[in-house]
Amino acid sequence: MNKMINKLGLIFFFLPWFCVSQTLTGTVIDKATQQPLETVAVYFNNTTIGTTTDHKGEFSISYTDAVQSTLVISFLGFEKVYVDDFRLKKNITIELIEAENALDEVYVAYDDGLTRRQKLRLFRKEFLGTSKFGKSCKILNEDDLLLKYDKGNKALYASSKVVLKIKNKALGYLITYDLMDFEVNFRYADLNSLTFTVSSVTFFGTSFFKELEDSKKSKIEKNRSEVYKGSVQHFMRSLYNKNLREEGYFIFSDGFVVDEWSYFNVESLVNSDFKKVTLKDKVSILYNKDFQSELLLEIDEFYVDIYGNYTPIIGLFFGGAMGSQRVGDTVPLDYGILKT
Repeated sequence: MNKMINKLGLIFFFLPWFCVSQTLTGTVIDKATQQPLETVAVYFNNTTIGTTTDHKGEFSISYTDAVQSTLVISFLGFEKVYVDDFRLKKNITIELIEAENALDEVYVAYDDGLTRRQKLRLFRKEFLGTSKFGKSCKILNEDDLLLKYDKGNKALYASSKVVLKIKNKALGYLITYDLMDFEVNFRYADLNSLTFTVSSVTFFGTSFFKELEDSKKSKIEKNRSEVYKGSVQHFMRSLYNKNLREEGYFIFSDGFVVDEWSYFNVESLVNSDFKKVTLKDKVSILYNKDFQSELLLEIDEFYVDIYGNYTPIIGLFFGGAMGSQRVGDTVPLDYGILKT
């Protein structure tokens, strides 16, 4: 089973959630000079909700109960700041510290047995995906990528000097992705024939989704619905609501259909928007009688909310259809959620 961690002909209709909007204001300054910083990116990770600071370093950003993502403050040349307790505050001041150049520049000239073009091809495949949606993606600033292949460990590593800008034409998004870690481990690798068999894919980062100008076209809405149905996000929302079968999911163990609730235990928590989930054993997941996935937990429990947010990510592995989903196969976490 290929493991994947990610720190992605019919039109489907589903009932959106309506949420009350709240507003957070703040100021971003340079810690060394105490001067305001303009055009700092402020966004909720993996959503379409974001803004930038003005000439006074000030920002205002609205969010709903659906937003469980971390607030990210990002500016080129400075260390990023992550805010998890934003719900407890109405106004914040953020001091950014100038970043040290920690990227390993030896990646650029290192002779690792693969050309940059070959490494880029592998990176695109495992980062963007090979579906029709992944293939529609284009990284607009590929030259900023640092790529290294480790022949001894049969592993590909990637990092970036700046945030990656990815245009997903099929889904109508411009994605800014701050790549923190990327690693592909190969079970088999032949550099002469360029034959690779993937063992595991791991990547982490923060992302912001911006609607493209023509993103309201019916074809794009259809594509987004197709990507969402059967995704990890859709599965997690269905798990929270305990309506897996109603949403088209069947659970298998040892090749047989089983009662999903004899394997999954979903427990409400006091004073929490999350529910605790435990899994009795490794299971297979069949969606829409066609798309098969595997779910393996290396942790005792995880937590999920009604919008499909789940934590922790490390220790929860998907294989099969869900495990093959990449950045090109994802919609933002606020997909299908309408503000009031």
